[in-house]
Amino acid sequence: MNAETRGNEIPAGLGRTPTPGQNDSAINQWGGLRVSTTATSSAMDFDELTEVAGRVRRAIEQVIEGKPDVVETAVTVLLAEGHLLIEDVPGVGKTMLAKALARSIDCTVRRIQFTPDLLPSDITGVSVFNQEVRDFEFKPGAVFANIVVGDEINRASPKTQAALLESMEERQVTVDTTTYHLEAPFMVIATQNPIEMEGTYPLPEAQRDRFMARVSMGYPEPAAELRMLDGHSATDPLNNLQPVTDSQQVLRLVKTVHSVHVSESVKEYAVALVGATRRSQELRLGASPRATLHLIRAARAAAALDSREFVLPDDLQELAVPVLAHRVLPAAEAHLGGRSAADIISGLVASVPLPRTRRD
Repeated sequence: MNAETRGNEIPAGLGRTPTPGQNDSAINQWGGLRVSTTATSSAMDFDELTEVAGRVRRAIEQVIEGKPDVVETAVTVLLAEGHLLIEDVPGVGKTMLAKALARSIDCTVRRIQFTPDLLPSDITGVSVFNQEVRDFEFKPGAVFANIVVGDEINRASPKTQAALLESMEERQVTVDTTTYHLEAPFMVIATQNPIEMEGTYPLPEAQRDRFMARVSMGYPEPAAELRMLDGHSATDPLNNLQPVTDSQQVLRLVKTVHSVHVSESVKEYAVALVGATRRSQELRLGASPRATLHLIRAARAAAALDSREFVLPDDLQELAVPVLAHRVLPAAEAHLGGRSAADIISGLVASVPLPRTRRD
């Protein structure tokens, strides 16, 4: 089987990490004052979350140097129960990032090398006739794992790419009218080359929309590239990477993320940001309602990673480009003017007014 964007600034006193004298005010305005600001039973959960997430982040950074923002986004998507798309030119560490995240967690991992001859059944599985019992039995495909690494996903045919649609959205696979549920946690980390590269098929809109976020590695800074020559030239750094957590602990952290409060003001702000993509003259396709859900879920994870029990508007601002840019299509005029989807999303973030603070 082959097989940064910041727009409007947050008003004074409502930054990402409120000082002790400001914490009550921040929770009152954005968190809805749902819980006391004194220590609660969930505070231990948030402390544990940041500690475990820090271990995962440091493990990945043993392999991926000089890309803290990309690593932070990858961990955020993991805790938000999303899927990650890594897009860039060959050789910049896309697959290395995917493997490093997978190896940092003690769970089942399967890697799929997408090629033009890969079949949908290689991904989902197939029913095979067993002569001994004289009946068909199901042979699970590569998607039956906690973390699925899809390498060069856009080198497979659209039919094969579509084999991931059900599993990514519904966490299940249907083969021959029988539905098989996938074990949680479940995350797809896919890499792809730019569509201008030879031998690639563009991902359909429905496929891209199922990825919570898209990141690009970019070329490393000279200092990071020099360190890479010292650390990577003799041995593969992945060989020394040991798991720092396991699937059960990840599930507990995900449950903690679910407890992060999102005020009505922040929800309205998310709807306004996504709605702006549908009205923009620079876009011929705006973001879907699923994008709004993903934006809120990612913001919850970002807040938890910041040891907060509530989401702030700047969580949405910082995540807008990785969560929204890959879902929209620039209009011809914007494309001719050299405006990328990320540029347009950044402009919309700067133009959409911040929500008014109020008690929920």
